[in-house]
Amino acid sequence: MCTSIADLWEAEMTTPTADIDESSARIESKTELVAYLDAGSKPRADWRIGTEHEKFGFTTADLRPLPYEGKASILAMLEGLRDTFDWEPIVEGGHLIGLKKDGASVSLEPGGQFELSGAPLETIHQTCNEVGSHLAEVRQIAQPLGIAFLGTGASPLWSLAETPVMPKGRYRIMTEYMDKVGRLGRQMMFRTCTVQTNLDFGSEADMVKKFRVSLALQPLGTALFANSPFLDGRPNGFLSYRSQIWTDTDPDRTGMLPFVFDQGFGFEQYVDYALDVPMYFVRRQGKYLDASGLSFRDFMAGKLPILPGELPAMGDFEDHLSTIFPEVRLKRFLEMRGSDAGPWSRLCAFSAFWTGLLYCDQCLDAAWDLVKNWTDAERESMRQGVRTLGLRTPIPGGGSMQDLAKQVLELSRQGLRNRANLSTSGDDETGYLTELDEIAKTGLTPADRLLARYHGPWNRDVRPIFTEEAY
Repeated sequence: MCTSIADLWEAEMTTPTADIDESSARIESKTELVAYLDAGSKPRADWRIGTEHEKFGFTTADLRPLPYEGKASILAMLEGLRDTFDWEPIVEGGHLIGLKKDGASVSLEPGGQFELSGAPLETIHQTCNEVGSHLAEVRQIAQPLGIAFLGTGASPLWSLAETPVMPKGRYRIMTEYMDKVGRLGRQMMFRTCTVQTNLDFGSEADMVKKFRVSLALQPLGTALFANSPFLDGRPNGFLSYRSQIWTDTDPDRTGMLPFVFDQGFGFEQYVDYALDVPMYFVRRQGKYLDASGLSFRDFMAGKLPILPGELPAMGDFEDHLSTIFPEVRLKRFLEMRGSDAGPWSRLCAFSAFWTGLLYCDQCLDAAWDLVKNWTDAERESMRQGVRTLGLRTPIPGGGSMQDLAKQVLELSRQGLRNRANLSTSGDDETGYLTELDEIAKTGLTPADRLLARYHGPWNRDVRPIFTEEAY
């Protein structure tokens, strides 16, 4: 059993690799699943911030994506970090597929996207330092190998066929299933990168309010951080192509979750939703068993065809929750999932933005006042609009997403100011919002700025992004 907050978050944020213990207690009722989520409630003093970000690795000599094996490869990066900085290896099927240390983990997405899942930390200063330290370690290993990394929401140059495949069992199952449920699932798996922040709640009521506010404002997060205007070496017609991909990936497990705004929503209703999301896999005896399209409800009744008569363990439910991909995801914390990856400064800004908004009761209430009258259709319309219009997207009641950005950023700043967490130089956490303030002031998203360079000094050549925007 996890005995500390750090242990709990590590167990939930790290990609599962250990097998489900055959002797584990089995789930006998939905009530146990509701209690599992409810156990995530924490007193305010224990609320933490976890930042996750993904990035594309490439060879600097020829701008090619990193294969799993070879001199300049994902494996070489993992081995270098392990041996130089004392990360503990995560191995699956004889392959080194990740690392963990001090509550954080380094893992791989299907196309080799390199991900840091940060430890649960108390302040934005700490989480920003963690991201900076990770990128410094990455550069120290990468530079002698002729490797660099790029933080954008979508792969700007390489085709799907050119993108490598990582040796992780769950990805084979997911890839085959994706083609059955949407047109862009493979694009999501192999050609996108995101930034996420994971935040705590104090009670079921607190979870509900935070879930509703953050879900309603995910389109704003998409617009502020829109950073994927290129694909296959040219503009793709979107400011956030990553967001476009998520609209045609798998409708059973993605989207804006209108039921979250229904009266009576709580942990039980989210469990009901999760149980109705088709499964991907079950882990047994070191292998991923293909359960794609099967029902977790049948599993709980002992009627899963691939494991007849067997009931799931809680680890199976944890795995299942990790295969659900809405714009905000509930585990024993809330994950903000609506934004494109970016440079170091915006990774810090991302966590600061959501922390200031959701960890201040007064600011959270004020944000709810801004969004509480929006309809399901209006929220979905904004989600669709920001992919191409960014901060020019209209909002209900008049005005634009740019106007909303200014209002919400002021609330976030107030929340960060109220936290009064000072750095060693005496600065509070509000400084991390500076770049977002400029975006809101000008109305130009990061993607708008990239497109201006593409049509201007880059002379319609996307390749300069690998030098000007690389970590």
